[in-house]
Amino acid sequence: MAAVELHGHCEPSFGAVRDAFAANWSDHGELGASLCVIVGGETVVDLWGGFADEAHSRSWERDTIANVYSSTKGIAAVAAAMLIDRGELDVERPVVDYWPEFGQAGKSEIKVRQLLTHEAGLAGVDGELSDGAALDWELMVAALERQAPLWSPGEGMGYHAITYGWLIGEVIRRIDGRSCGEFVRDEIARPLGIDFYIGLPGSEDARTAELIAAPGAPPIGVSSEDNLATKALGLAAPRLAGEVNSREWRAAEFPAANGHGNGRSLATIYSALAQGGGDLISSEALEVCGPTEHAAREDMVLGFLVRRSLGFILSTAGGRYEWGPNPRTFGHSGAGGSLGFADPDAGIGFGYVMNQMSGGLGADPRWKPMIDAVYASL
Repeated sequence: MAAVELHGHCEPSFGAVRDAFAANWSDHGELGASLCVIVGGETVVDLWGGFADEAHSRSWERDTIANVYSSTKGIAAVAAAMLIDRGELDVERPVVDYWPEFGQAGKSEIKVRQLLTHEAGLAGVDGELSDGAALDWELMVAALERQAPLWSPGEGMGYHAITYGWLIGEVIRRIDGRSCGEFVRDEIARPLGIDFYIGLPGSEDARTAELIAAPGAPPIGVSSEDNLATKALGLAAPRLAGEVNSREWRAAEFPAANGHGNGRSLATIYSALAQGGGDLISSEALEVCGPTEHAAREDMVLGFLVRRSLGFILSTAGGRYEWGPNPRTFGHSGAGGSLGFADPDAGIGFGYVMNQMSGGLGADPRWKPMIDAVYASL
């Protein structure tokens, strides 16, 4: 698409952001997308355009939502932070204090914090799993209970690309009684009045965009190499590769990878965090969980430096995750290009969701022009 008709609202002083968003169609092969920026609690950009399907038969509308892949991890991290704030979760305690069966195979000393910083050594599962096993919560939780760490916990960082969701989600479930998806629905999405789901009801399919794989790129997690990255990213590969638009995939709960939302929902959540936590979390707990660095290492799965707080990625100047000038900016991106973040110093909540995936992991070429335009417009 050489040009697109954008819909929504953009404050005149943020016209450069609108231009950068529009350029995604001419410069980067955008199909359909939404972008929202909230500054100081005021929505200054809320735009959408393009198509919700590859056939160009459905327009991307105001209420269109899409699978945001690992941007879901940031929302699961908000749920964990809320339990921390309530005194129900202590990240310095061993996971077994909340989930006793987790202690098998030498894991009794692993702390909750190490799950959140991807240092627990549980980025993958040994042995063969049946096709569709990733859709069975209890099966995957049991597999992780039996799994021995792939490296000495705390002595390395490796992106728990899929396992993060079961690990954090099960801790949340053991503490609260609700699944992560139910917690997010009841405690985050409904109070904020936003569209965000981990476990999408069939009633929402008609407004859900079709996710389109990156042109010429192999499906996520599919590789002939036998290494840690393949083990971590390929855990749900049969589903990630061909069935992410199916009812079965959408309905399952993957707090690591199958949240559904739009730019507005991500920006609204991160705006609350950028404003000191809003009604979600106290400013004291937010400071510990969000902008404070808890780990910074070269990630053994991703192959580059990642700075992490508790479940969030921190912006890194000159790195793959550079989201503006502030090193205290925190959030999470998703495979293919979705992104949500909070800049607590500038008071920015940012959300971008699309359905045309780009290749690779890490920086997406669509991010920088939009983010640069946001900061230039302040």
